[in-house]
Amino acid sequence: MKSSSQDKIEGTAKQVKGRVKATAGEATADRNLRAEGRGDEAEGKVQKKVGDIKKVFGK
Repeated sequence: MKSSSQDKIEGTAKQVKGRVKATAGEATADRNLRAEGRGDEAEGKVQKKVGDIKKVFGK
């Protein structure tokens, strides 16, 4: 099981990667890339929240 800090770090990395993909998709008018980037961003946010929850429960 990952630590809460590791989840938060990985979540932040996914958010940044998603933001870059979404921006690149908007710049190139690539709908698929933009959607994929937004999905990665959302996944990163969820993973960060999991890290927050783990921290609260001490896991």
